[in-house]
Amino acid sequence: MTETMQSATATHRFGISLRAALPWIIAAFVLLILPFVFDAKSSITVMNQMAITIIFALAYNMLLGQGGMLSFGHAVFMGLGGVAAVHMMRYVEIMGLPIPLPLLPLFGGIAGFLLACVIGSFSTRHAGTVFAMISLGVGELIAACSLIFVAFFGGEAGVSADRTYGLPVFGVEFFTQTEVYYLIATWLLISALLMYLYTRTPVGRMANAVRDNPERAEFLGYSARWVRFYSFIFSGFFAGIAGGLFAINYEIMTTESLTLVQSGRILLITFLGGVGYFCGPIIGAIVFTLLNTVLSRYTDLGTLYIGLLFVLTVMYFPGGLAGLLMMHEPVRRMRRLHLLLRPYLLGLVPFLVTILGCAALLELLFHTRHAMPGQSEMGLFGVRFDSHAILPWVIVTVATLAGILALRALAPALKDAWHDANTVQGDGA
Repeated sequence: MTETMQSATATHRFGISLRAALPWIIAAFVLLILPFVFDAKSSITVMNQMAITIIFALAYNMLLGQGGMLSFGHAVFMGLGGVAAVHMMRYVEIMGLPIPLPLLPLFGGIAGFLLACVIGSFSTRHAGTVFAMISLGVGELIAACSLIFVAFFGGEAGVSADRTYGLPVFGVEFFTQTEVYYLIATWLLISALLMYLYTRTPVGRMANAVRDNPERAEFLGYSARWVRFYSFIFSGFFAGIAGGLFAINYEIMTTESLTLVQSGRILLITFLGGVGYFCGPIIGAIVFTLLNTVLSRYTDLGTLYIGLLFVLTVMYFPGGLAGLLMMHEPVRRMRRLHLLLRPYLLGLVPFLVTILGCAALLELLFHTRHAMPGQSEMGLFGVRFDSHAILPWVIVTVATLAGILALRALAPALKDAWHDANTVQGDGA
């Protein structure tokens, strides 16, 4: 009994408990074994890109999800951090500076931090539409400057360096992608933990208050502008770290990393995962990277599908994929998930048929419109057929309509099951 009380007292004193540390321990273990599960070089490359995107998305969520600041130019911090890291790699190569490679992302983070201090000094005076327009203008300005100041940004060709000239760390010279993966995974774990701890600080909690009601925060004695400024500069720091890791992974940074397209992409990823949850950007980055990688191998309409997924998510699930999962948290606490199992399984098949049927119709239409003369044969889901024939159109259309009708027929049962699962026993119907 005494030992238990002493353990509880120590846990309370240091703010650490096994329950709080368990997700991070599991995450570290998963990151450790992933290269052994997916050992192909292409898989390692995808995981590296996924980890970098997660850091960038979490940094962006510090603005949008926690501070309520919609930025259309946040890619400039990642881009500048990457360029700074590449130049440091070149200095290490040319001047022989004794800087180990794992420390280079810090220089990217510092570059992003300093740029955020300059931009945040005037942009965080405002919020809402004004802040969004300022971020858009600044982002386009810096993207244009990247083509003017060729000595630093490298122009359209970008700047490149060789990461293997850095000091070996415990005999590791980072020749292989697996070695780079563990470097990126370590920074991912450190960055995610620091950003999570920031949300638990008074400033991080006040960022949520400023997001929801800045007038009330001002009334309580907190400066809404300074709270936004702190969130902005720390977000720029971690975005710069993501840029530094990007530079290490690919050994090149181009002007494309500074453009509005990259800023829009991270906005899409964050919204897709869910801006109201810390794990939302993580889910969004994983799903987006997987979809972008897999779809690009099999179709030319991958961007269209991702865009449709984003639109449907914003329209029907504003909380993102994380919000969709968290909707089931009250049901789990009441231990009534089993009530949803049967209707979910019954609706899974018609749902997949509907999704695949709509995709097949788009693929047929695209192939029919863009196929070269005399090349009407196409492959879809492992089957080859003539896209100009009537039979494939009839089969796909009938299957899609059947899936939609089946979903409509199952909708009332699913609605009733959801109501029963969320109704506390003893409540009136």
